[in-house]
Amino acid sequence: MNIRHLTVSGRVQGVGFRAATAETARQLGLRGWVRNLEDGRVELLAGGHTDAMESLHAWLAEGPAMARVTDIQEHDVPPSAELPASFVVR
Repeated sequence: MNIRHLTVSGRVQGVGFRAATAETARQLGLRGWVRNLEDGRVELLAGGHTDAMESLHAWLAEGPAMARVTDIQEHDVPPSAELPASFVVR
């Protein structure tokens, strides 16, 4: 399983970004979580097959209609990281 920690910057809070991310991740069969950060970014930890992770990254670059993504920071996480059984909003 491929696990990544991501932070998304731009207009990503107050536009349904977390809910849309969770729905997209579930459709891709990914596990993990997404949450808002106090600095206005959105943070997520996601794990799954490489193809699904690449699809999620491509979706994150656009986000939902009202979002304006300006940057995505991404880091690999050891496969031993604990993930929820599905994809949840925190």
